[in-house]
Amino acid sequence: MSFLHPLTFLAVALVARSQTQLLRGSCTFEADSCGYTSDPAYAAWTINDEGRFITAESLSFGEKEKHVLVSPELELRDWSCVRLVYQISGSGSLQLHLRSEEENFDYMLWSAEKPSDSWLIASVDLRNISGTYQLLFEAKPSRGMGNSVAVFEIHIIPGYCIECNFEEHHLCGYSNQWNPNVNWYVGGSLVRDPRSNLPDDHTMNNGRGHYMYVDSVYAKRFQEVAKLVSPMTTTPMTGCLSFYYQRDQAIGNFFSVFTKDQLGHYEEIWRPDVYATSSWKLVQVDIKATHPLEVVFEVAFNSARGGHVALDDISFSSAFCHTETEPEIDPSVANCDFEEGLCQYYQEQTGGSLWNKVSVKPNVYRIGDHTTGTGSFLLTNTRHASRPGYVGRLFGPFLPGNHKYCLRFYYALHGFMKIDNALALYVYDENNIAQEKLWTVSERSRDVWTEVEVTYLKPMSTKVAFVSICRNFWDCGLVSLDDISVTLGDCRVNAGPLNPPPGHCNFETGDCGYTQKKKAKKGHWLRIRGQTPTSYTGPKGDHTLGVGYFMYIEASHMLPKQSAQLMSTELRGSSIPQCLIFFYHMYGSGTGTLSILLRKGDKERLLWSRQGEQSVSWMKAMVDYECYTRHWVIFEATRGSSIRSDIAIDDVVFKKGPCKDPGDSVSYSGFSENFNEIEY
Repeated sequence: MSFLHPLTFLAVALVARSQTQLLRGSCTFEADSCGYTSDPAYAAWTINDEGRFITAESLSFGEKEKHVLVSPELELRDWSCVRLVYQISGSGSLQLHLRSEEENFDYMLWSAEKPSDSWLIASVDLRNISGTYQLLFEAKPSRGMGNSVAVFEIHIIPGYCIECNFEEHHLCGYSNQWNPNVNWYVGGSLVRDPRSNLPDDHTMNNGRGHYMYVDSVYAKRFQEVAKLVSPMTTTPMTGCLSFYYQRDQAIGNFFSVFTKDQLGHYEEIWRPDVYATSSWKLVQVDIKATHPLEVVFEVAFNSARGGHVALDDISFSSAFCHTETEPEIDPSVANCDFEEGLCQYYQEQTGGSLWNKVSVKPNVYRIGDHTTGTGSFLLTNTRHASRPGYVGRLFGPFLPGNHKYCLRFYYALHGFMKIDNALALYVYDENNIAQEKLWTVSERSRDVWTEVEVTYLKPMSTKVAFVSICRNFWDCGLVSLDDISVTLGDCRVNAGPLNPPPGHCNFETGDCGYTQKKKAKKGHWLRIRGQTPTSYTGPKGDHTLGVGYFMYIEASHMLPKQSAQLMSTELRGSSIPQCLIFFYHMYGSGTGTLSILLRKGDKERLLWSRQGEQSVSWMKAMVDYECYTRHWVIFEATRGSSIRSDIAIDDVVFKKGPCKDPGDSVSYSGFSENFNEIEY
């Protein structure tokens, strides 16, 4: 909540504020809905009889479980901010989605489910995109009396959501963190205490404007703290944060600016270099926000005589303020799936090549790579390096210091009696000295590709090293490595397996809205983790994490030729081709058929199919298709001749087509003389 000084409350209510330019799509619902319409496929929104807001009532549900409000077509040529005033009464949720005509699905930008007794403000950044788009407000009030979701006004303005001159009543979504004694207040206006030494507003340079300030007059304890918090950024942004401040009796207060991420981690980005300023002083500081964060303006007082701090005209530019600021770094230089070589990874020159790029043909004994099931990966302790003892080090490229990195990779072990020193991850400095052991394998991975996430931060330029040590030939096995990726930020904040992008489903947190008709004479898709119960069929782990969830049919619960259908949520249709990507597992001597069907209305057509045993590996499939109207995609698995007919799917992705790769062109007939052949 933002606080108003008692002497300025009346003026804030009466003085006309300077109006920010509003873009198409803004609406106050005073006279009409401004071109917003209710999607006829769902329950309807209702404009209040007296105007001023539009509401979604649980009593209007009927058989429809949600309300969808669709904006007119909009163009987003420059960065803009959606400022939403809303209220959730009782129980329910509200989500904001972005709809592009080229996509089959909508991107969720923001969501809320916390009820309140008053109007709340949300601020959502919109990046500039090509083409037209629409905004969708999806409300789901819970069933029962007194549950509703209402939208009071929608403002779309040019610029960034963290920008603010504090001239409007909503304060741009900035909030004060309540403290019993010291808080941020709105300053300025015509009604002022003549004894006050607070400044005039910076925006208008007179007594009519407004700014934020915090005063020590009520401070009672040492270092009482007041915090003014910006809206959470909703999209990556880098550039220059600017603001103006005044500081009185600065020897008695501490003023700092921090960023705060979703995990609650603070990082100081600025503190003043002068004690006091008799006039407004401009500050410019560079920000690199690769993940959502808040900007926190914090003031601490030593006593009631600590003076005051005033703040005004916060702005942001995509250009860095300082020429010496490092350009935005690209950690993707350390990414590698080893399909086209070792990328920027290399080995020590002494001792020969202990890590070798290999591939495995589809077979029923040895797993292939993680990327596609038929591609390449790195393998150590191969026939080129099978000797009583060795140390294999694989180094990555150098990355700049003072950045937090999230490193993800997949590994698999085979044939180890002891896993001590089988694989470890170190970070080295520019002098080739190991600075820290970041990770080591702690348990056997059972011939399953297992994901590892490591977050690290070093002050100097560093490189990572994957180290495999074999001290005794009889205790050592094979170590496999694949799909290394590096991003900026903490792994717990970055989009990962537990927070997949729109259109993705890895079944880690649920079924993603996929449904199936459970009939007595049909089989069922099951969501499980780990190895399937029947031996010599089904995967040992999922494709996403190695220890996560996937969907499969349990053949021992079905009769031959019985099938199970898993149906996606409704897809909107698109004017351009679409690409469906997924991983499937078809291992077992009695394996049946996996088919992909497109359902439109009451009709279904076949898009893709595989029959019989394919491989012990997870195999990648890529399916191109076109559909311009609403439709569903169905995964249909049919049991084969025996109980060794488990079929599984994982990591389903819908995206704009056509598919870039030829797809799963490598086929396996089930019979080969080279089941265990490794190609170098």
